Amino acid sequence: MTARVEREFTVSASPDAVWEFISDPGNRARAISVVDRFETSGETTTWFIELPIPMVRKTFRVRTRTVELTPPEYVRFEGNSSVFDVLGEHRIVPGEDETTIVNTFTVDGHAPGVEAFFKRNLDGEIRNLESALKSHLEE
Repeated sequence: MTARVEREFTVSASPDAVWEFISDPGNRARAISVVDRFETSGETTTWFIELPIPMVRKTFRVRTRTVELTPPEYVRFEGNSSVFDVLGEHRIVPGEDETTIVNTFTVDGHAPGVEAFFKRNLDGEIRNLESALKSHLEE
């Protein structure tokens, strides 16, 4: 079973400022609440994940990499682990005085409870991403 969500949010910022944030794998990793830490080596960013579900009580690695990058409007990444695979997409849509970010996440779980966890929490993770972006823009 797969959990999939597409949500968008709008910020008062230029597309270039949004691109600077969203194209950085570290910024995306920091915004995810279950990422305990991450490491980047070359084109791979490894997330160390802790999921609060009974069948997965250890830290595990999700190796992510950007698979498509079209500056300054689109980034697609995929991540693989023994517990789940993830596909994330961010489309930047310029507006007159603001920018909309269309976010799509698909999680395919390989352990009991993973899809249910992400179905309950993907909206919150997108809100975390929005908050992280807004904080970045205020710096």
